[in-house]
Order: sequence, then structure tokens, then C-alpha cells
Amino acid sequence: MLEKNPNLRPASQKKRKRSFFWLYALLFLLVLGGAAIYVFFQRGQAQTALASATRQMAISTVLVVHPERGATDVHLVLPGTVQAEMESSVYAQVSGYIKRWLVDIGAPVKEGQLLAEIETPVTDQQLIQAQAATAQAQANLNLAKTTAARYNDLLKTSAVSKEDVDTQNAGVAVQEANLAAAQANVRALEQTEAFKEVKAPFDGVITARKIDVGDLVTASGSGTAAQGSAPSQSATPSQELFRIAQTKTLRVYVNIPENYSDETLPGISATLDFASSPNQKVIGKLVRTSQAIDPSSLTLLAEVDVPNPDGKLLPGGYAQVHFDITTDHPPLVIPGNALIFRAQGTQVGIVDPDTGTVHLQDIKIGRDFGTKLEVIEGLKEDDSVILNPSDSLTDGAKVQVTTQSQAPTP
Repeated sequence: MLEKNPNLRPASQKKRKRSFFWLYALLFLLVLGGAAIYVFFQRGQAQTALASATRQMAISTVLVVHPERGATDVHLVLPGTVQAEMESSVYAQVSGYIKRWLVDIGAPVKEGQLLAEIETPVTDQQLIQAQAATAQAQANLNLAKTTAARYNDLLKTSAVSKEDVDTQNAGVAVQEANLAAAQANVRALEQTEAFKEVKAPFDGVITARKIDVGDLVTASGSGTAAQGSAPSQSATPSQELFRIAQTKTLRVYVNIPENYSDETLPGISATLDFASSPNQKVIGKLVRTSQAIDPSSLTLLAEVDVPNPDGKLLPGGYAQVHFDITTDHPPLVIPGNALIFRAQGTQVGIVDPDTGTVHLQDIKIGRDFGTKLEVIEGLKEDDSVILNPSDSLTDGAKVQVTTQSQAPTP
């Protein structure tokens, strides 16, 4: 029986121990690598989640509403300016000094009534000179006719030439023309003299008196005249003496927004509140419009006539005009806190529902109801309008949307 070699056992054991050591080391490295990979994976997921949350938090949330149509029955309240049916300034048509005035402010007058008298010493003297020049022209004409008659008689005996006779006959025609010019000058000055009496052009009330006794007044176009001729025309302005207004009917002018121009037609009634008579409701009628939209204000000028037989309503003031109309296309209405006021003008923020991006839209505003506003142009019913937009809101920004319904339109 063979005996085992004792030297072989320790070597085998050492080799086996060495194999176990490398196996344990390899397992440890595998576990350590797996742990590192797990840690790195978890950290990557956390960073991705953090970045996603940061991006999500960076997108602001906005509250939006959709524009709504206003009521079809519209009570339209507009400011109006009150004017007299007729109003005219009375000017001086002759230069001179005020001799007297007979009416003062508030006085009712009739057409043709004497208002004032003017002393015209210069014009009086010019008329005397023109009359003297007319008499002189008449005398020259008589002399020319007598001389021409004599020459015609002498021509029968051939005592004078035919040429001399023609000259004398032509002289008669010249003197006739001179006489006609002098007579026309006299008539012009006589008509000017008629303006020494200042008269009312129509029935009405004197609303202004701008003269007193002794005031020098200058006629429009008056200037220095040559001796024996009418005053020459110049650029000298005329002086206003009185202002007269006819107030039996008042005209109230109103600017109607373009979107209501189809409904405000001549013939409809209006109720007016006058600032001068705050407790009185006055009924008027829309009688005419300008038939054209003002491009600067996008309004239609309309005239409302108001009867004023007792003269209690005063022209030149302010009135509120109320129209009750029915419209087939009422404008859109949005809350007042949706507006953005910047250098570009009045805007609102609109959110694109597909992309969630913001667009700053220019709009035109109509009536202001306080908490709500009419939008005449710039919006559609399906637009998503941002409420309480921030000052930092920019075109193209990303937002999250929350929808709110509007309260009823007043």
C-alpha cells in the first residue's frame, strides 16, 4: 500500500485558497460595480425628475376666459354738444364810431329790428365828394354833347373835317362812361351808409354784446379810399358787434360708435339729460347723420333736434344722449382686468390651445361697463383671453391654462 506524500497537501491547499481569494475578490468587485451603477442610475433619474419639475415650475399658470356676445337690446349713452338751431355774429359793414346801442344780452329781437347806430363821418364826406364828382361828370357830358352837336352842324357846310366830328362824338361816349362810373360810386356809398343802422338778421336772442358808445369799429375790407371813390378792399378784419341765437329748437351733436351706425337711423327717439337742467328728461329725435365714418375717431356724427319753445334749455352746453336700440350683431365683451396697457397700445394676451404659447393681440375698445368692456375689433369668440396678465408677459411665452367662465354682461 502506497503512502501519500505529505509535501503535496499543503501546496494543494494553498492553490485552493488562492482560487477562493480571487473568486471573492471578483464577487466583491461585481457587487461594488453593481452598487455604483445603481447609485449612478438613481442619481440620473433624480436629476431628470428635478429638471422636469424645474421646467414645469418655470411655466406659469394663467386663468383664461372666452369673449362673450353682449346683449342685443342696447341702452347707448353718449355725450353730446348743444348748439342753437341758428347762431350768427353781427359785424360792422361800415367804419365809424358807435353812436348808440339799443339791445343787451338776453334781449329777444325780431328780424330787421334796430340793434345799434354807427356815426360815419369819413363815409359821409366820401358820399358828398362822390355826389359832387357825379355833378361834375354830368356837366362835362352836357358840354361834350353841345360841342358834338355844333361840330355835326358844321360838317354839313364842310367847315370842319369828318375826323374832328368823330373825335367830338367819341368824347360824348367817354363822358357818358365817366358819369355812369360816378353814379355807381354814389350808389355804393349810399348802400354803405345804409349799414350805419345795425339790424337783426333773424328772430332770436342776443347772447353777446361787444360794443359800447364811442367805440371805433372797422368794417371788413375797409381801407383808404381815393377822393370821390368807394373804400378799397383790404385784409382788415371786421369787428363783431353782437351775437344772436335762435333757440326755439336746439341741435345736439353726438358721435355714435361705428358698430352701432347701422341701428341709429334718422327718426329714432332719444332721451336727453342736460347739465343745465339735471332733473329734467327731454325727448328729442335723431334727424340726420353725416353719412360718413370719421376715420380719426371711427364714429358717425349725428344730429338730435330738441324742441325748446320756452327757451329754458340753453345752447353751448353739454348733454347725455340715451338711445334704446336693438342690434343684430352685438360686440364681444371681456373683463376689464384682461387689458394690457403698453407703448404698443391696448392689448390682451391670447393663449394658443394647441401649443400653449401666448400672443399679444391689439384690440379696439367700445363702451366701458366698469368691470367689463366691449371689444369692437381684434378678438373672436373662441379666443382664450388671459385674466390679470403679469407685467412680464411676452409674446411667444409658454403657459399652462385654467379656464374660467364670465359673469353675466350688464
